[in-house]
Amino acid sequence: MKKRFSFLLVMSLVMGMLLMTGCSQKAKTSETPAPVATQKPITLTISAAASLTEVMGEIKILYKVEKPNVTLNYNFASSGILQKQIEQGAEVDLFFSAGKKQMVALKEKGLLIDDTNVNLVGNSVVLIVKNNSKLDISNFKDAADNKIVKIALGEPKTVPVGQYCEEVFTSLNIIDKVKSKAVYAKDVKEVLTWVETGNADAGVVYGTDAKTSKKVKVASVASDDLYKTPVVYPAAVIKASKNVEDTKEFLKFLSSDSAKEVFKKYGFNSL
Repeated sequence: MKKRFSFLLVMSLVMGMLLMTGCSQKAKTSETPAPVATQKPITLTISAAASLTEVMGEIKILYKVEKPNVTLNYNFASSGILQKQIEQGAEVDLFFSAGKKQMVALKEKGLLIDDTNVNLVGNSVVLIVKNNSKLDISNFKDAADNKIVKIALGEPKTVPVGQYCEEVFTSLNIIDKVKSKAVYAKDVKEVLTWVETGNADAGVVYGTDAKTSKKVKVASVASDDLYKTPVVYPAAVIKASKNVEDTKEFLKFLSSDSAKEVFKKYGFNSL
């Protein structure tokens, strides 16, 4: 009887100690805050049409506030050149083209995540001259006039604005006359520079490019019925991206109200 009492007493003490330890651990656990998850730094490579240079610079600042851990690395060039780079295996997360043609080519080769392909903004095609130009030019038809000796155009095979302006001049039945005095640039920014510096009497760029320069003026805006291909800027996530989800988030941001305001500020059209 005495041994049994002693055994029960020891067991009671052990159970009491275990209970106190458990409560203590529980209290400690509830008082200690859970560690905060941290996002690792990520760099996204964005291949974007040259005409997006200025607007994407501001977008970059906005997105850094939204996603401090994400760094946007831009690669600007003509859409055709960017397309070729992606086809050749360049490490790119997002392609933001100035034309559908280049995006379609990548889609047909299975290089895009198809459900991410979206048309983001539109633009206008304009004929520009230098600010102090004495040439009397007020219409795209004037590009065929002998008073224009050199006209700067984007290379139509690689530069979407070059494709658009060829469609405009073809619609006006002056394409051969224009080609005879055309100088072809690697991208729309080079066209702009040639007109700014007087190396070309006139040039064809996007309305947004003309807006960024204080050295040129718009002589004429091409009406939509003069080109068969809508001036649309599509974007899509590249299938080979190593940061698919983060890139999708950035693409989503490009369609946000705050991003749309920036595009509007630089003269891009909402779709």
